[in-house]
Amino acid sequence: MFVEKKKFKLFDAILSVICVVFVAEAAAPAAAIGNSQFFWWIFLIVAFLLPYGMIASELGTTYDDEGGLYDWVRRAYGDKWGSRVAWYYWVNFPLWMASLAVMFPSTINFITGSEMGVLPSILIELVFIWIVVLLSFSRVSDSKWVLNLSAFIKVLIAVALGGLGIYVAATRGAANEYTVQSMLPSLDLNSLSYISVILFNFMGFEVITSFASDMENPKKQIPQAIIAGGIAIAVIYIFSSFGIGVALPADQISTSSGLMDSFQLLLGEGGGAFLIIVAILFLVTLFGNMVSWSYGVNYVADYAAKNGSLPKVFARESAKTGMPTGAAVMNGIVASVLVVVAPFLPSQDLFWSFFALNVITLLMSYIPMFPAFLKLRKIDPDRERPFKVSGGALKLRLMVIAPLVLLIISIVLSCVPLNTSADELSAKGPLLVGTLIAIAIGEIICRRSSKVSEQESVQNIK
Repeated sequence: MFVEKKKFKLFDAILSVICVVFVAEAAAPAAAIGNSQFFWWIFLIVAFLLPYGMIASELGTTYDDEGGLYDWVRRAYGDKWGSRVAWYYWVNFPLWMASLAVMFPSTINFITGSEMGVLPSILIELVFIWIVVLLSFSRVSDSKWVLNLSAFIKVLIAVALGGLGIYVAATRGAANEYTVQSMLPSLDLNSLSYISVILFNFMGFEVITSFASDMENPKKQIPQAIIAGGIAIAVIYIFSSFGIGVALPADQISTSSGLMDSFQLLLGEGGGAFLIIVAILFLVTLFGNMVSWSYGVNYVADYAAKNGSLPKVFARESAKTGMPTGAAVMNGIVASVLVVVAPFLPSQDLFWSFFALNVITLLMSYIPMFPAFLKLRKIDPDRERPFKVSGGALKLRLMVIAPLVLLIISIVLSCVPLNTSADELSAKGPLLVGTLIAIAIGEIICRRSSKVSEQESVQNIK
């Protein structure tokens, strides 16, 4: 019997980590924090990124099923919590895809210098969505060129942006005054609410664990890729953030088109062809973002559906490749509905509306993962752990508690209006409603999945 040689090498895995985790279009909301963003970057790298990466490495190499995050939580806390995680983890993706689809026409407008109408914009958004869906039908090893190309372009754009910002600051003077006081966090509700965006920029390490079946040696490659990719991502983020922050006032950066705005402000009228090239490359990275994340999300949804934790439509697979086509098609349907109804929504910033709700639902899916890590250490101590986080009980508890507290604080500050001002209610009111709707649907699915599990248990007993 002919066995196809695995084509996903360590270098590919590292690039995939960069492609999945590094999110260029999320830099603008983080830059809006001001000089204190550098404190938050460093603090969150230590308090969140490092423990998250190590915990994901242990869980991903110990429990290497394609269920990923869902499977870890289900093993620790049962089907109900597994179902909740699977729902939040999946629903964030079509929301994110819709937010990037909405960004696509605006970037094309930037390239062409003209404004297209509503109908052409929707058509372009739908084309973007369904190209991503079709690409996700292919095996990971067959699509690695998309992931590798996107990773290279992301790094190139980020380094160019950071370097350009430093050059502009050196020649024109720094846009912001850098003092110890200005770089310390103000701890006001406005700046704290942006922490969730930085946390979102760190998410995705567990996606690489879903590529295990396409790797040559996943037990070694997964932790190596997470560690190497994580270090590279941290350096890139800090460098590009410094470039933006040293050259541009925070209030000049748009949350919906910050990357291109930053290049345009730095280059001025002389940007011309260079700006167009950057915009085109940026569009390519959007495909890479979506395709890389789709594999992890689709595998988790497919695995969860097979266990009765999501509707059976998510469990449909290609007879030829075995890829989870049901979840991919559901991504396309939900994202398509969102972009079609988007022009009729009251929000003036559709990218931020979809993106913010995507961030909230994704962060919610990670909350049970951290305590599940400790629970699995307790209830399954004898299982072989190819990569094991070192340290005593106190260190492991701190590695769980710190990220958990940061996730909860970020979610609350992102969607709960903490005062009754009109601006606060208009900004967070829809997000709170959207979050509550997502929770309600998740609980319905959770109840349904628990009934299915009970029925299957009764049938097995009979």
